[in-house]
Amino acid sequence: MEQVKPTRMELMRKKSQIKLAEQGRDLLREKMDALIQEFFKILNTVSNSRDELEVVSKEADLALMIAQAVDDPVTLKSASFATRRSITVDITGKNIMGVPVPVIEKKRISKSMLERGYGIISTSGRIDETAERFEAELDLLIQLAETETAMRRLGAEIQMNRRRVNALEQILIPELKSQAKYIKSAIEEREREDLFRLKKVKSILERKKKKAKEKMLEAK
Repeated sequence: MEQVKPTRMELMRKKSQIKLAEQGRDLLREKMDALIQEFFKILNTVSNSRDELEVVSKEADLALMIAQAVDDPVTLKSASFATRRSITVDITGKNIMGVPVPVIEKKRISKSMLERGYGIISTSGRIDETAERFEAELDLLIQLAETETAMRRLGAEIQMNRRRVNALEQILIPELKSQAKYIKSAIEEREREDLFRLKKVKSILERKKKKAKEKMLEAK
């Protein structure tokens, strides 16, 4: 145990520290409960987005397989090169219960046939459908990146709060209470010793007083 001074002032200080630590623990618990609620809200969104992405991804792969099987490989390759372009996103942020999470602002990836850059006459509807499916998949991937990042950050914050609560509840508060108990016990023991010494001194004084009285009576 940390060396503490067994004084009433120190006991008051320890009681104040215990109260403050318990208030901090309770606030962290409330924050953790709110974070968990937000986490599960986002988890539901992520789960739904993953299910949707899996469906869209399979549709895109199937559309590509059909186009590869039916359309001219050169035409298909040319169309793929024509539609290749960089994707620009703006990333800002927001706070969820004090946790910074990203917000991805983007233009929709999906394009019209004219915007894709390849010749409409030279390509088939199968190539158009393939492009459309993969653009939809990209839209979902970017959306999922935002929600999954938010979910991971909330999860990390929940774990950190849980460790803090456990540290307060299992280490700091018990240690402070143990110190307060030790100080209180030491003060009570000292008070008992002081009372015993006081009684002893009083008894000695009374005996001396009695003897002095007896001598005075004998002198008379």
